[in-house]
Amino acid sequence: MSIRKVEIERFSLASSKPFESVLATLKAAVGHLDMVELMQASQEAQTFAEFENIIRRDMGRTGLLLFVELDLGSVLRKATGLQGPKIVRLLIGNPLVMNEMAKHVPDAGSYAPVTVLVDEREDGVHLSYDRMASLLAPYGNASALAVARDLDSKIEALIRESAAF
Repeated sequence: MSIRKVEIERFSLASSKPFESVLATLKAAVGHLDMVELMQASQEAQTFAEFENIIRRDMGRTGLLLFVELDLGSVLRKATGLQGPKIVRLLIGNPLVMNEMAKHVPDAGSYAPVTVLVDEREDGVHLSYDRMASLLAPYGNASALAVARDLDSKIEALIRESAAF
């Protein structure tokens, strides 16, 4: 048994745009996956190149895909009977990027796809993301870190774009 201590860097910013606008901008910039179709296609693909083609055809202009959208606020709204809070967790990534990290650091599979949290507070809509490079830094693999830093740049650009007017 081993326990590894990981210090996480959290990228976060607030937007004065309406929640729905921020969320719509973010979702429009990424590709959308049908998870059932993805699983079937991954099993049917005879080669990595075939699988890669399946992934690339669904990618958004950012090179990222939306895997899952979880409306966490709906649970809180049901519990309180109030209109708020609005909190959505988006699992965003790219299986090809995960592959590049995991072949050097298998534990990278624990962190991919990444979470982008969008939540509405009194001071605006917050977008938050735990940097992949900070999660992989303790493993000390330069190749995995280079891929993670590139992913961080893409996610952070997506967040900035979604928050801006």
